[in-house]
Amino acid sequence: IYLHQMLIDMSKKAINRLKAVLAEQGKTNKWLAEKLSKNETTISRWCTNEVQPSMDTFVEIAGLLNVDVRELIISTKNN
Repeated sequence: IYLHQMLIDMSKKAINRLKAVLAEQGKTNKWLAEKLSKNETTISRWCTNEVQPSMDTFVEIAGLLNVDVRELIISTKNN
């Protein structure tokens, strides 16, 4: 049970900045869903870090938003 709880806690950790980058650019989940031919619910789950898109999808999103893919991911290294 402890491992299960640990996995749940890990899944709630913020990994991507997708919601922030969309907001910075004035783009909506609906806009991104249409561009990627995905369901808005999928985009919402990515934005809340409930689940993560594949790395290929991160690269595609970065291209659509004209940002470096690294801007979409929260650094794991403290500077």
